[in-house]
Amino acid sequence: MSIIHVVAGCLLDQEQRLLVVRKRDTQHFMLPGGKPELGETPLVTLTRECQEELGTSIGEGELAMLGRFRTQAANEPDTDIDADVFIIEDMEGTPQPRGEIEEIRWMALDDETLTLAPLLHDEVLPALRQRFE
Repeated sequence: MSIIHVVAGCLLDQEQRLLVVRKRDTQHFMLPGGKPELGETPLVTLTRECQEELGTSIGEGELAMLGRFRTQAANEPDTDIDADVFIIEDMEGTPQPRGEIEEIRWMALDDETLTLAPLLHDEVLPALRQRFE
């Protein structure tokens, strides 16, 4: 089994809805983010990925660590995801699907209607619910 390290970001709007993305030719919604390039900090990785995937930039505010999670990858068989997940406190611009992203949605933290990646469904949503309840 292989392991992929990723950095992912949780962006919540004023209604406590979470921004999720779906890559082209996939079914699972997931958090924006991706694999860090050599030498990148989490902030640099998220800034680059948000620009590439959503056409937005992360503001100067700090990232708040939600946690580090390991779970099954959504789109790669026999692969686990080791994810550093942050809450993005300040994003500039209006998110639009770009690059490999086909669709974006704002979902309530208790929404059970979308097909979610295991990282989001099993780890991130429970952590967000606990943090914001």
